[in-house]
Amino acid sequence: MSTTAVERPLPRGTTDTRRRRVMGVGALVVILVIAGAVSLAVGARALSPTDVWHGLFGPPDPDQRLTEIRLIVRTVRIPRTVLAVVAGIALGVGGALIQGYTRNPIADTGLLGVNAGASFAVVTVIAVFGFTNPFQYVWFAFVGAGAAGVVVFGLASIGRGAGNPLTLALAGQGVTVFLGAMTTAVSLSDQKSLNALRFWNSGSVAGVGFDVIWPVTAFIAVGLVLALITLPALNLLNLGDDVARGLGVNIALSRTIGIVAITLLAGAATAACGPIAFLGLMVAHIARYLTGPDYRWLVPYAGLLGAVVLLVSDILGRLVVRPGELDSGVVVALIGAPFFAGLVWRGKFKSA
Repeated sequence: MSTTAVERPLPRGTTDTRRRRVMGVGALVVILVIAGAVSLAVGARALSPTDVWHGLFGPPDPDQRLTEIRLIVRTVRIPRTVLAVVAGIALGVGGALIQGYTRNPIADTGLLGVNAGASFAVVTVIAVFGFTNPFQYVWFAFVGAGAAGVVVFGLASIGRGAGNPLTLALAGQGVTVFLGAMTTAVSLSDQKSLNALRFWNSGSVAGVGFDVIWPVTAFIAVGLVLALITLPALNLLNLGDDVARGLGVNIALSRTIGIVAITLLAGAATAACGPIAFLGLMVAHIARYLTGPDYRWLVPYAGLLGAVVLLVSDILGRLVVRPGELDSGVVVALIGAPFFAGLVWRGKFKSA
């Protein structure tokens, strides 16, 4: 009786590779937990581990100092820590997916126009309705991001180049430039919109409460589920459309699910904390270096790395200019811009 493929033991190299990848996931989770604990302790007012513990689990206390600690931990630092983790996972996974679906190693979630769509929606509703509370305009930002993604995907699905990754990139760039011009026009005509855009465009995980975080997390959860569903097909798509089609992949359906997942992930994260440049691009490359091209591992790594990078960036932003702080989006850009330049230089060096 012949031994089936399922019954055969895995080759030694495959077993070692899988073990290293699992250990890598565990290491990233530990780093993320440590960074989360540090995030609760640092800021304009430094807290000791005992203070953090009391802020998390301590009962109400008549002592004014302990009451202040509870307020700082529960209403300021826990929300921004949770948002940094959730948004980082979303942007990391979205960055890995968009690079896979466009087969473009320098693609970012902004390629679909979601950042531009969210920005345009924010300035428009502020100019028209006078909204100033993040809870009021965050939903319009999400709708704007989703609408931009739908338009880009629609434009890329018609004409002679329908379904081509290059067509998707060009459509995304065209929509981004158009919406950027419209955003500038609206913001320059309304001072409140310009001020709000300045704050929102820097990208920050501060100042957002759980009334925004929980609903946004629900959209991100749906996006993550869709992303996981499409990973096996994405591996085959990267072998080429003809090979994928020959192996039974429904290319149109797979790309549609993938674009919907990216739009939900990037749109929800951008709506909650503004555009965070370079994060998805950066962590997708790091994840690919650590795991190889298998998207079943690359995407989870990118999500965890995105959470770690965004959370650490937020912590650094609180430390470097104390007692003030730099927005996390600014810190990520300061890290990501040299990283991007390094990718370009490395590419030129290899091609020389």
